[in-house]
Amino acid sequence: MSRTAHLARLERERLLILERRGRARAEALAVTQGIAETVALSQARGAAMEAPATPRKPHRRQAGLEWLARQGRLNDQQKQAGERYGTYYRRAEAGMALGSSLDIKHGDNPQGTPLTEVLAQAEARMAAAAKLALYRRKLHQHPTLLAACDLVCGQELTPREAARTDREAGRLEAVLEVALDLLAQEGAAQGS
Repeated sequence: MSRTAHLARLERERLLILERRGRARAEALAVTQGIAETVALSQARGAAMEAPATPRKPHRRQAGLEWLARQGRLNDQQKQAGERYGTYYRRAEAGMALGSSLDIKHGDNPQGTPLTEVLAQAEARMAAAAKLALYRRKLHQHPTLLAACDLVCGQELTPREAARTDREAGRLEAVLEVALDLLAQEGAAQGS
């Protein structure tokens, strides 16, 4: 191979490397801009986003109770009461997604869910529904208190996500604090 052909080949390789680096930089910039746009849209909708500690880690959406506690708007007892309510709410709501009994496979078929597991899940959902009903009775079945707990504790929305305006978000937050105070008092009295 002649010297000029060798130099031309080296130049082509150098240009290809530069082109690959340029494409990689452009793709990284597009990803960064896409993430920033997604985070900005989520925040505009009222979601609380936690920035990553390091650049390679993902952003993390904060649950409503977590965000309120970090803002100093809930004390520990209120947060714990809300977490208990939320846990039972989500377990009980999982029962709504229970599939058909035709999906159950008998025997050791790896394609299906064993009947014992289905029964255990159903029992756990029933126990959670009973505990949730007890919590709802502690709130005197008050629709506004229940809605606040369902949205923030159960569905893990921030008050701003759950409300249409800042004023409604403030009202929801105040109602939630009252509900959590009631649940925390009951929890402290019963030790649960």
